[in-house]
Amino acid sequence: MYNVLMFVDSGVDDSLALMYALQHPDINVVGVVSAYGNITKEQSINNTAYLLKLAGREDIPVIAGASGPLSGETAVFYPEIHGEEGLGPIQPPEDFVGLEVYDINKVIQIVNDYKNNLVIVGLGRQTDLALPLILYGKDAYKNVNALYLMGGAFLVPGNVTAEAEANFYADPIAANSVLEKAKNINLFPLNVTNKAIIRPETINFVANNTQSPFKDLIKPAYDYYYEAYKKLVPGIEGAPLHDVLVLSVLTNPDMVKYIPRRVTVELFGRAKGKSIADFRPKPEEEPPETLDNIAIELDVERFVIDFMEVFLSQTNTNNKSL
Repeated sequence: MYNVLMFVDSGVDDSLALMYALQHPDINVVGVVSAYGNITKEQSINNTAYLLKLAGREDIPVIAGASGPLSGETAVFYPEIHGEEGLGPIQPPEDFVGLEVYDINKVIQIVNDYKNNLVIVGLGRQTDLALPLILYGKDAYKNVNALYLMGGAFLVPGNVTAEAEANFYADPIAANSVLEKAKNINLFPLNVTNKAIIRPETINFVANNTQSPFKDLIKPAYDYYYEAYKKLVPGIEGAPLHDVLVLSVLTNPDMVKYIPRRVTVELFGRAKGKSIADFRPKPEEEPPETLDNIAIELDVERFVIDFMEVFLSQTNTNNKSL
C-alpha cells in the first residue's frame, strides 16, 4: 500500500488522477493539497471536496494551496481546456457545509505522521511543493520516500510556449526550487505524458461498465477535455491523461524507463519555464544528490490496461483506512 500526499489543481486531468487514486486498491490518499492551476484556488478546493464526498472519503484532509506563483504575478487560467469550473461541463455543488480546510503547515504534519512511508505526487503548479521548502528549509521532505512530479518537456515542444510545459511555466521559480532542493524525484515530462493517450472508445466502455462512485463524471469530463485537445492537436485520436500516468507508474514502476540527469528550469525571458538537462552522450558530471530521474520511455499499452482495470475494479473507496 502506498501512502500518497497529492498536490493538485483539480482540473479535468488532475481530477481524473484523484479519482484513479481513490479507486486504486494499493493507494491510500492521506491528504490533498488543492490550489490554483487552470482554475482558481477556491474552485480547485471545491472540486477536490466534491470528489472526496462522492467517494465517501471526507476523512481525507483538504489543504489549501496558493492562489498564484511565487513571483507575485497574477495567475493565468485556461478555461477552454478544463472548463470554467475545472471539470468540463460539470458544475459541482458549492454547499460543502462544515468542510475543514487546512493550511500548508498540514503538509509537514502529514510528512511526520508517515515518516519514511510516504510518497508525494505533484500534478499541478510547483508553488505549493516549494512553500514547505521555504518555510521549513531544504530538509522539509527528507522523510519522504520519493516525489513523483508531472512537469517539464525534454526534446519535444512545450504546451504553453514553444519550449515550456504549463506546470513549470506557471511558476518557474517554484519548479526550479523543488528540483534543486528536494531529493528522490521522478519527473514525468511531456515527452512521455503526451503518449499516455486514452481513446474515447475506452472511456465509453469504462463509463458504461464501472461501479466507481465517479461513474457519471468520467465521460463528460473526458469528452470536454478531448474536444479541447482536438483543437490544439489536429488529428489526435484521444486525450493524453498526463496526471493519471504519474499514479499509474507509481503502482507499476517498470512501465517507464528513466534517465538520471540534473534538471533546472529557466526563470525569465522568452525561454521562461523551459526544463533543462544535459542529454549529450557524455553529460557534464553532476553530484549524485542533484540528479533527478527523468521518465524517457513509456509502455502505452500497459498504461491503458491499468487505467481500465482500476476503474473497472470493484474496490470500495470507503474501505481504505488512514
